[in-house]
Amino acid sequence: MKSILSSLFALSLLSLSSAHAQCHFPAIFNFGDSNSDTGGLSAAFGQAGPPHGSSFFGSPAGRYCDGRLVIDFIAESLGLPYLSAFLDSVGSNFSHGANFATAGSPIRALNSTLRQSGFSPFSLDVQFVQFSNFHNRSQAVRSRGGVHTTMLPEADSFSQALYTFDIGQNDLTAGYFANKTVEQIGTVDVPEIISQFKNAVTYIYAQGGRYFWIHSTGPIGCLAYVIEWFPLKASDFDSHGCVSPLNHLAQQFNDALKQAVIELRASLSEAAITYVDVYSAKHELFVHAQGHGFKRSLVACCGHGGKYNYNKNIGCGKKVTVRGKEIYIGKPCDEPDKAVIWDGVHFTQAANKFIFDKIAAGLRMACHRQ
Repeated sequence: MKSILSSLFALSLLSLSSAHAQCHFPAIFNFGDSNSDTGGLSAAFGQAGPPHGSSFFGSPAGRYCDGRLVIDFIAESLGLPYLSAFLDSVGSNFSHGANFATAGSPIRALNSTLRQSGFSPFSLDVQFVQFSNFHNRSQAVRSRGGVHTTMLPEADSFSQALYTFDIGQNDLTAGYFANKTVEQIGTVDVPEIISQFKNAVTYIYAQGGRYFWIHSTGPIGCLAYVIEWFPLKASDFDSHGCVSPLNHLAQQFNDALKQAVIELRASLSEAAITYVDVYSAKHELFVHAQGHGFKRSLVACCGHGGKYNYNKNIGCGKKVTVRGKEIYIGKPCDEPDKAVIWDGVHFTQAANKFIFDKIAAGLRMACHRQ
């Protein structure tokens, strides 16, 4: 059984070979959504308040999590500092890369505002424009010398960096929340979404990017904010309490993403592109949470009420004033390290560490082509 589980977590590392030397990356440039946002949305629209960050940083740190994200563990493993958000002008250092991810970001731009839909205006095409501007302007500013050389990446860093992507979940949920059927999203939306993703990778390659680390999307049918959105039939749920049609949609997206990676490898002759099967690692947490030391899987650690301790109107950290005193309604659980889900939407630090551990081996070979 153990060997079967190990194979589930095997990366699709067509670039992996024991004959190659271990990779070294001087920088990371990340593109994504809340799964890897280290402060972008907080800088643009207001800080993600407490108790976010409480398990590691001791205070809010721009992450929708009690602590570190997978991208933080990736940076740690490469010996790099945590990524500063591109949008954050306070206390940021970009000498070893930048993070263009923002919570709520889709691949494909949506015709709505953050307040209307909950989705970020910083879609992947916008993140690329931000990266392109950063690439060009950072070198012009760095050439001034002085403190600028310690705050901005060297020119060679852009060709030697690891370009990481964790995005796509919001494209699927946006379609679902707009009352589209799973079939419509899979057959009509997914091909266009994947096409735009391929464009972004191609544009970054044209600017010198060579090493790409691409996460699949996770089992969205196991997340409370998706499960609770519309009434569902008992037959929609699998034996683990997840919504089967939505997980199948995520797998359909991932199949298309995997095919896109194959096509990109063929068209971008100097690129090393790693497809990372994050879906299997996350799904394993929901299916066998207790076997991995977790006490709760579907039920959020931080929230209020209902079957999943989740209410979209009373989010994690929500406070009310009673007799002149502020009290938490959306309060955290006592043991976030024993919960898979932090707030009904995002994973806990403990879960992120589990996910990272399942994919970490591939980082040593992510600079090698097939």
